[in-house]
Amino acid sequence: MIGKVTTGASFYHCISYCLEDKRKLSDEQKEQLSLQEGLQHKGRAEILEYNRCFGDKQELTEQFRDVRKLSKRVEKPVMHLSIRAAPGDQLTTEQWREIGRVAAKEFGLEDHQYICVLHKDTKQPHIHVVGNRVGYDGKVASDSNSYARMAALCRRLEKEYDLKQVLSPRRFLSPKERQIPRQDQRKEQLKADIKQALQGARTYQDFEKRMQNKGYLVDKGRGIAFMDNKKVRTKGSEVGYSLQTIEQVLAQNEQKKRLSSTQPKEKTQQREMARKTVTRAMHHQPIPVEEKTIGFAISDQIAHGISNVLHEMLKPEISPAGGGRNPWAEEEEWRRRKKKKGQSHPR
Repeated sequence: MIGKVTTGASFYHCISYCLEDKRKLSDEQKEQLSLQEGLQHKGRAEILEYNRCFGDKQELTEQFRDVRKLSKRVEKPVMHLSIRAAPGDQLTTEQWREIGRVAAKEFGLEDHQYICVLHKDTKQPHIHVVGNRVGYDGKVASDSNSYARMAALCRRLEKEYDLKQVLSPRRFLSPKERQIPRQDQRKEQLKADIKQALQGARTYQDFEKRMQNKGYLVDKGRGIAFMDNKKVRTKGSEVGYSLQTIEQVLAQNEQKKRLSSTQPKEKTQQREMARKTVTRAMHHQPIPVEEKTIGFAISDQIAHGISNVLHEMLKPEISPAGGGRNPWAEEEEWRRRKKKKGQSHPR
């Protein structure tokens, strides 16, 4: 189970949120979403319990405000508890009602005004407990150490109702428990969206536009952070994509694009250079220095090796008796005699 504790100053706004449907959705949209998702978007709230109070949001607000006057020193008299089940866990309405009572008791609201409301418009059903921190005796329910108390309550409820065990907030874990990897669906989705947006993006402006199209607000300063449609802000470094990492990926994308655009021309140059080098080697011509220094040029040793192999392959066969002709040898002998004659009779 996952729980949250907040305190506030307005009974009306908190009670209205818990009792009403989402205002941003029209009745048509609610019906359409309900059919698509199999959830209850219209009339999503079911009141499970009234404790020392009754009525609609207006009447509840007036009652809470009247009792709140018994303590003048409280700036935030509203206590709002929300508890939801982990994915896959299912609880009956009566079990949710019992959990609401246990939560109210844990936070000192057992004898105070509170309502317990079940919401049915999400894949994981959850309850809201809205209570008055000020009791009829004027005493105020404490909100100290509330996060640790909620974490301990959730772990206890998981065992009692045989539910999935969820890790408490990191700061309430032992050093050993902190080594257990945590799975945050929101962060996993953000990580996947950043990875997808970076594919093919060559500039930061292009990347930011892609993230905005996915529904994120991007906050870039010394680092980078993303805010999703639920107004949850997550740093890029928390999902492995710091600003420096993103800029490096964008630079690599730009370099790959530049290289891919010049690659056909370079391949043509490489083939032409290799052809010239082999030709020179076959005719025993020296290979220019600039060809030797280029990474793709063929070295003297390799080129001459190719020349020798080709030379042997092109030799005509000579019979063992010596009856065959060797035009290569005859041509070489002719060149040798001509050269010697030219040296003996200089002009």
